[in-house]
Amino acid sequence: MTVARILAEKGGSVVTVEPQRTLDEAIHLLAEKRIGAIVVSNDEGAVLGILSERDIIRALSRQGAGAFDAPISQHMTATVTTCTRASTVEEVMQLMTDGRFRHVPVVEDGRLAGLVSIGDVVKRRIAAVEAEHQAMRDYITMA
Repeated sequence: MTVARILAEKGGSVVTVEPQRTLDEAIHLLAEKRIGAIVVSNDEGAVLGILSERDIIRALSRQGAGAFDAPISQHMTATVTTCTRASTVEEVMQLMTDGRFRHVPVVEDGRLAGLVSIGDVVKRRIAAVEAEHQAMRDYITMA
């Protein structure tokens, strides 16, 4: 299964924020949308960074309450690992495992095209394993 199929099922809508917005604004947006990370992008749709719950905790640990008024650009992860629609679920799982993160932006032609979370990947992987098991059971009962 590819990322394109995941996006076809879940949609390509991604919550984004501008880098000059404050950390406080980002926290409220994450809470409102009930999500764990937000993509930082510009008006052209280029991925400039990603801000996760972990980034927020690190910012608060370093600066305390003063971090709330700082721009997101000071606390986001600026080096973002991305994938494409053609990436496989296995490739994305490996990226997440190696990088120890739970969200991977999907980029096509330099523009944000979607976001894949660990939940998306696990859901599809479990469905594939269950389908394989069912195929094996069917094969055994037919033999």
